[in-house]
Amino acid sequence: MAYLQPVRKAYIYMERRGALMDVIPAIDLSEGAVVRLLRGEFGKKTVYSDDPVGTARKFVAAGAKRLHVVDLDGAKSGAPVHYDLIRRIAESAGVPVQVGGGMRTAQTAKRMADISNVERIILGTAAVEKPRVLKQILGVLGDQRVVLSVDVKGGVVATRGWLAETEGDPIAFGRSAYEAGLRIAIYTDVKQDGTLRGPNLEATTRFARETGLKVIVAGGVSSLADIEMIKGECDAGLIGIIVGRAIYEGALDLAEAVRAVA
Repeated sequence: MAYLQPVRKAYIYMERRGALMDVIPAIDLSEGAVVRLLRGEFGKKTVYSDDPVGTARKFVAAGAKRLHVVDLDGAKSGAPVHYDLIRRIAESAGVPVQVGGGMRTAQTAKRMADISNVERIILGTAAVEKPRVLKQILGVLGDQRVVLSVDVKGGVVATRGWLAETEGDPIAFGRSAYEAGLRIAIYTDVKQDGTLRGPNLEATTRFARETGLKVIVAGGVSSLADIEMIKGECDAGLIGIIVGRAIYEGALDLAEAVRAVA
């Protein structure tokens, strides 16, 4: 595959003051509801709430300092489907929100980023398939508002909302993304996602150390023990933990998880 071309500009990653890392609850949207997928399979979808705005408010009340919102239908179709719903979530939550799903053009990313409280735009497929799109979006938003989603399936980078696999080695892809100007990534082992079996911390930590990217851990986080284990690797460049099914099913208390990294 063709890797990303460097942007001729110097970027400096600025650490956020306060906690060393964030616990970030996930709100995945499909057909207007809050859902979770098992291992990224759209046919294995569990609906947890028909009130995404209320879910966001509940997470903030529990202490969440940031939210992770993904338009799953947008990721599948190639363009955001839940723009108005995401706007209501972000404006109601009152905390920074990172948004992904269907962000494949600079125009689409800019429109979403203009919503109040939307702090970061998450890119996946666009960065893999059309490297010039990443350069355009970085030019509009800057490196602190663009996050690379590295979804790994079978040892390679997966695209189109986990439906397709590329020939991309995750480390090589991450390094080229760093050279292109990105500084933050979400690393998801798709086989772990939604399983409550713990994250693939070894692969995630290796990715952070070998690419230079600041990394948010995703996929399989299910307990305070997982949180503590990830926290112990913050020196490797891990800056956040996305939690989903574990908090929806009561395996992990969000307030306790937030306190664990404070």
